[in-house]
This record gives sequence, C-alpha cells and structure tokens, in this order.
Amino acid sequence: MAWLILGIAVFTEICWALSLKWAATVGSWQASAVPIALSFVNMALLALAMRGLPAGTAYAIWTGLGAVGVIIGGAILFGDKVSPVQTGFMALIIVGVVGTKLFASS
Repeated sequence: MAWLILGIAVFTEICWALSLKWAATVGSWQASAVPIALSFVNMALLALAMRGLPAGTAYAIWTGLGAVGVIIGGAILFGDKVSPVQTGFMALIIVGVVGTKLFASS
C-alpha cells in the first residue's frame, strides 16, 4: 500500500510543480491557491508513504520521478525544450529509481 501512496504522491508532486508555472502565467489569487493546496496534499501523501517505506527510498523515488515528470509535463503543456542529452540523463534517473525499487527492503 505504501508504494501505491508513493505513486500518488509522485503524481501530485508533478501536478504541484506544473501548477506553479501555470499560476505564474495566469496571475490570479485563485490560480495561486492551486499549488498551495497541492503542496499540502503532496506532503501528506509523502509522509504517509514513509510510514511503510524507508525515508531515503521514498524521497529518492519521489524526487526522481517528480523531476522527470515535470520535465515531460513542461514539454507537453508549456512547450519547454528538452535536449537529447537531457533525455539521456532522465533515462539514468529512471534506471536509478528502478534499481532503488528493486533493491528496497520493503
């Protein structure tokens, strides 16, 4: 169950980061409320996942997949450019996350 919660936390992390850029482009207080609300949900889910997973494992996966997701989301939603070299390093992050999961004690 902790892995599922961590997966949801990763998704909310990606939504949170992308909502920051979106809120900056909209410029209203209502848009600014979205990343604030998502940050509370995001932290609560990460903390809940850490009840059943080692903190380092949960945090490494959360940040790694979150970073890759934000890069991909930024490219899709905002037209951010991603170079082939960046894509290669994103692949290395994915390899690290898979290795972390495969060799996790929980």
